[in-house]
Amino acid sequence: MRGHDWINTCLPDELILEILRRLDSKASHDACSLVCKRWLGLDRLSRSTLRIGASGSPDIFIKFLAQRFVNVKAVHIDERLSISLPVNTGKRRGRAENALTSVKLHYTDQTRPDKEDDCESFCLTDSGLTAVADGFSKLEKLSLIWCSNVTSFGIMSLGQKCIFLKSLDLQGCYVGDQGLAVVGQYCKQLEDLNLRFCESLTDSGLVELATKCGKSLKSLGVAACARITDKSLEAVGFHCKSLETLSLDSEFISDKGVLAIAQGCPLLKVLKIQCINVTDRALIVVGVSCLSLEMLALHSFQQFTDEGLRSIGKGCKKLNNLILSDCNFLGDMGLEAIATGCTELTHLEVNGCHNIGTIGLESVGKSCPRLTELALLYCQRIGNFALTEVGRGCKYLQALHLVDCSSLGDEAICSIARGCRNLKKLHIRRCYEVGSKGIIAVGENCHSLTDLSLRFCDRVWNEALIAVGQGCPLQYLNVSGCNQIGDAGIVAIARGCPELSYLDVSVLQNLGDMALAELGEGCPLLKDIILSHCHQITDIGLSHLVKNCQMLKLCHMVYCPNITSAGVATVVSSCPNIKKVLVEKWKVSPRTKRRASSVLSYLCVDL
Repeated sequence: MRGHDWINTCLPDELILEILRRLDSKASHDACSLVCKRWLGLDRLSRSTLRIGASGSPDIFIKFLAQRFVNVKAVHIDERLSISLPVNTGKRRGRAENALTSVKLHYTDQTRPDKEDDCESFCLTDSGLTAVADGFSKLEKLSLIWCSNVTSFGIMSLGQKCIFLKSLDLQGCYVGDQGLAVVGQYCKQLEDLNLRFCESLTDSGLVELATKCGKSLKSLGVAACARITDKSLEAVGFHCKSLETLSLDSEFISDKGVLAIAQGCPLLKVLKIQCINVTDRALIVVGVSCLSLEMLALHSFQQFTDEGLRSIGKGCKKLNNLILSDCNFLGDMGLEAIATGCTELTHLEVNGCHNIGTIGLESVGKSCPRLTELALLYCQRIGNFALTEVGRGCKYLQALHLVDCSSLGDEAICSIARGCRNLKKLHIRRCYEVGSKGIIAVGENCHSLTDLSLRFCDRVWNEALIAVGQGCPLQYLNVSGCNQIGDAGIVAIARGCPELSYLDVSVLQNLGDMALAELGEGCPLLKDIILSHCHQITDIGLSHLVKNCQMLKLCHMVYCPNITSAGVATVVSSCPNIKKVLVEKWKVSPRTKRRASSVLSYLCVDL
């Protein structure tokens, strides 16, 4: 019957709650909460996660949130998030309670922007953390990111009341050993602990926690904690037999600590180390003892050689992800040992390891047929033949990243294009030997490519993009700094890639209004566009672009001399979903500033 509310009459609360739990986005939840008071109440019951940015009076906000969202199990508080006004503040700007139905909170008061007291009001304190503990009794996951006013007293209150806590992230929090000890005493289900940049912690706190709740701990991250040493890792190795993930970044941890973990935690699957005092000795024991290792990341190692990697290749047969960054003494022999021993390898990143060359990567192409992602950054000694072997042997490769690899050119890219036809992502930056021939081969062979970035590749011409536009369903394209590309190449993309959502054409001196008009006609799904340093585009081109691109959210157009205040106003007024416009401040008219100050960002601000 028309006008009758069949849904609310027939559906019980339990069924509506189940529908709300299956929604996959916050926007969908927000829309459902606006249907009626009943749905608003049920939506609040269904919410399990809260994300809170820098908020005015956060301690008070949390008390209100706890009253409304009683089934929350995860709380993320990140004080790095910017403080911004809503688009239309109107007369209700001072009523903080109106924003409480939103999961992600932002608050600002422009009346006293220069007072230090206001800065303090945006920081969570122990009182707010106590409110979290009192209000969210079912809490399982808590992230406190750079909450610098939280101390051990707040963490102690949390530990005593949130006994179901499984994950605790204290990145950048100045908490002490007492709080960590209490968490260990009461939170017997704790599995994940992140202590990055917790400068006030010492061995005492971490040892106490490992002793009391080590049986459940599965993941531990320690970085920039000057007073956490090998003693802590020895306690973790002795008590935390179920540890699966360890991330270390410290100048004060040596072989002794890593050896304790390797020998005491046989279930270790993920190991990330950036410790300048760790040597081959530790890595050899990891290869012997950690047979379940699946991911290994070694950063800035100066004290070990290929011997350590040979041990990993010999023992860690399940390794599928390897990152080698700034390891100056690793060479082809070490990478060859990994390739021949770890044939399940799917992800490989080599970054700034100047002794790794063509021979090492050839071995990967010959021995690792399951490779799906390869990143080569600042690898000057790797030549074309290495990627020829990858093209022959790694048929499942889906992503290739190349940065500053001066010896790689069109021959390498052609080999990848012909051999790896499942390629979906290709990112190339400052590889000056790569030109149109290689990219044409990609367009002709890689018909699943959706993500292409060719930054500062000045040998790529329009014909390359024409081939890509005819053969690849691109959604992401970055050709920033490719000086030879002009209207013809971008027009081909506009006509051939209707699903394009991101485009960066900055620093293209030959790009004009014709390309923008074609983008407006052919790419209605475009959300982000970067036009900075394009000297030929004008307000006319912008008007054609935004006419049909109604989903546009971001537009950068600094250093575009032919774009005026009228063009800026056109973008702001024509795009209902616009979130950010980056432009010179002097190009914004007073009227535009009044209408859309919240979405405007400026290259330069008044000092």
